[in-house]
Amino acid sequence: MKTIKLLFPVVALLLVTSCVSIRVASDYDQQADFNSYKTFAFYKTGIDKAEISDLDKKRILRSIEKEMLAKGFVKSDNPDLLVNIMTKANKRINVNNNAWGWGWGGGWGWGMNPWFWGGGPMMNTVNTRIEGVLYIDLIDTKQKELVWQGKGTGTLLRSKMSKKQERIQKFVAEIMKEYPPLAAAQ
Repeated sequence: MKTIKLLFPVVALLLVTSCVSIRVASDYDQQADFNSYKTFAFYKTGIDKAEISDLDKKRILRSIEKEMLAKGFVKSDNPDLLVNIMTKANKRINVNNNAWGWGWGGGWGWGMNPWFWGGGPMMNTVNTRIEGVLYIDLIDTKQKELVWQGKGTGTLLRSKMSKKQERIQKFVAEIMKEYPPLAAAQ
């Protein structure tokens, strides 16, 4: 019984941390000179097409701006890079068939077993979650070509507004860790 009490917090922690993980990927043009980019601006036409609330757009753009400034970029009316975003939401349904029970078992066979006591029914659990995808595109203004794209995928949580801003900042920061590409920066 003591083992079960000790195991419960560990399982709960794993469930909570697995819900907040963000999977990140990026791709880039190997011919681009990432060291030459010093300034940026947002690509309003593309950002206006993102299918999220205006408040969430502001949160995302502020977070991107914060990350770009931290990387040494300067916001400009005549930028080297245009920043665009795209978003997607996917509904994920997980069905788990779990045999839950309690007590101890022992022996084998179908007869009465003095070593077995108690038991619980078979339970099915269905979980629905919304998985969000955020793409951040960096477009070379001279070449008019996409030179870098970062993608973050993670569960969207319904939470307080203060937590929402924190979650978006973390999402953007994880994606922007991939910029500049390591191979191109060397």
